[in-house]
Amino acid sequence: MEEENIEEPLLRKQYYENCPGCKVDQAKELNKDVTFRNLFYIWMAVLCGTLPVSSLFPFVYFMVKDFNIAETEEDISGYAGYVGSSFMLGRCLTSVLWGMISDRYGRKPVIIIGIITVVVFNTLFGLSLNLWMAIGMRFLLGSLNGLLGPIKAYATEIFREENQALGLSTVVAAWGVGLVIGPALGGYLAQPATKYPHLFPKDSFWDKFPYFLPCFIISAFAFAVAISCIWFPETLHKHNGTNESPDNAKASEIESSGEDKDTKIQKDKSIFLNWPLMSSIIIFCIFSLHDITYQEVFSLWAVSPRRLGGLDFTTDDVGNVLAISGIAIIIYQLTLYPSVQKACGPVTLARITGALSIPLLQCFPFMTMLSGLTLDIVINIASVLMFITSETIATGLFLLQNRAVEQHQRGAANGIAMTGMSAFKAIGPAAGGAILTWSQKRINASFLPGTHVVFLALNVVEGLGVLLMFKPFLSVKCTPS
Repeated sequence: MEEENIEEPLLRKQYYENCPGCKVDQAKELNKDVTFRNLFYIWMAVLCGTLPVSSLFPFVYFMVKDFNIAETEEDISGYAGYVGSSFMLGRCLTSVLWGMISDRYGRKPVIIIGIITVVVFNTLFGLSLNLWMAIGMRFLLGSLNGLLGPIKAYATEIFREENQALGLSTVVAAWGVGLVIGPALGGYLAQPATKYPHLFPKDSFWDKFPYFLPCFIISAFAFAVAISCIWFPETLHKHNGTNESPDNAKASEIESSGEDKDTKIQKDKSIFLNWPLMSSIIIFCIFSLHDITYQEVFSLWAVSPRRLGGLDFTTDDVGNVLAISGIAIIIYQLTLYPSVQKACGPVTLARITGALSIPLLQCFPFMTMLSGLTLDIVINIASVLMFITSETIATGLFLLQNRAVEQHQRGAANGIAMTGMSAFKAIGPAAGGAILTWSQKRINASFLPGTHVVFLALNVVEGLGVLLMFKPFLSVKCTPS
C-alpha cells in the first residue's frame, strides 16, 4: 500500500486551472478519437497560408507584361521570378521570430495574425500598379505570415500521440493541395473581363485590375477562416510564469534529482547537433527549391509562345491542369499514400519516387511536339505524377523531422525547417525565371536547345536530393516500437 501511495503522484498528471494547454491535454485524455473539428481547423489554416504562395504563377507573366517594364518578351520571365521570390524572402527573414513568438504567447495569436496578413496584403497585391508595388506586397505578405511553422507544432500538440501522424499528414496534404489549387484559381479567375465579359464588363474595375479577382477570392476565404479561429483551441501551457507543460516540468524535476541523467543530457543537447533532424531539413530544403522552381517554370513555360519553346497555353489551360492535379493529390493522400508508406517506409518511398521523377521531368520539353487531345492527356498525366512525387517526398521528410526531436524542441525544429525552406524557395522563382529567360534566347542552340536546359537544371537539383537521402548523409532516428 505504501509503495502505491509513493508512485501514484508520479503517474497522475497535474492540470492547472485556466491553462489552455492543460484543457487541451484533459480533452485528449478523455477523448481518444480524432476530432474532426481539429482536423478541419488545421486544414483551413494551412490552406490560408499556402493558397497565396503560388496563386500568382499562372498570371504573373501577363501581370509583368502589363507593367511594361520588360524590354523584350524574353525578359518577362526574369522579372516574374523576382515577384515570386519576394514572398519567400520575407518568410525566410521572419520564420524563426514567429516561431519564438508562438512559443512565448501561443500558437493561436500567430496563426490569426498570419491569416489576417493574407486578407490585407494578398488583396493589395491584386491591386498592384507597378512591379515594385507587386514585389513589396508579396514581401510583406511573406514576412508577416508566420502561421505555417506554428501550425506544424499545433498539429502534434492537439492530438494524442497515436494520432499525431494523422495531424502532420493533414498539414502536408493541405499544404500540397493549396499549392495546386492556388494556381488553379489564379488561372481561372485572372483577366475576368476578357474571359467572362457578360459578368465583368469591359472598362469596369475588373478590367482595370485584371488580376484582382483571384486575390480577392483567396482573401475572402482567409477572412472567413480568421473569424472561425475565435473557436480555435490554444495548445500552449501557461502557468506558474512558464510555458512548460506539466509533463516536461515533472521531467525536469526528475532530472535535477539525478534519477535520469541520460535524459537530461539529451534534453540539454543543442538542436543543431541533432543530425537526424538537420540532415532531413537540409534534404527538405533542396526538394523545396526544386518544387517551387518547377511550379513557376511550369506555369511560365506553359503560357510561353511556341516559338520560344512553350505550349502557348492560356491561364485557363494552366488552371485546368493544376485543378486536375489538385484533385489527384487529395485522392492520393487520403487513399493510396498511407498504405504505400506503411509498406515501404517514408525514406524508401521518397527515394523511389524521387528517382522516377527525373526521367519524367526531362520529357517535358518534348511535349511541344504534341497538340490537341494528345497534349492534354500527356500534360495532365505528367503534372499529376510530378505533384504526387513532390507530396510523397515532402510528407516523408516532414515525418522524419518531427520524429527526430522531442516535444520540447519541436517548435524550434519547425522554425528552423521553415527558415531554411523559405530561403531556398526564395532562390527558386528568381533562378527559374532567369534560366527560362536565358533558355528562350537560345532556341536554336546545338546543345540542349531552348527549355531542355531548364528541365535539366531542375533534374540536377532533384538528383542531388535523391543522392542525399542515402547513408551516410541521411540519418534516421530509431523510434521505439
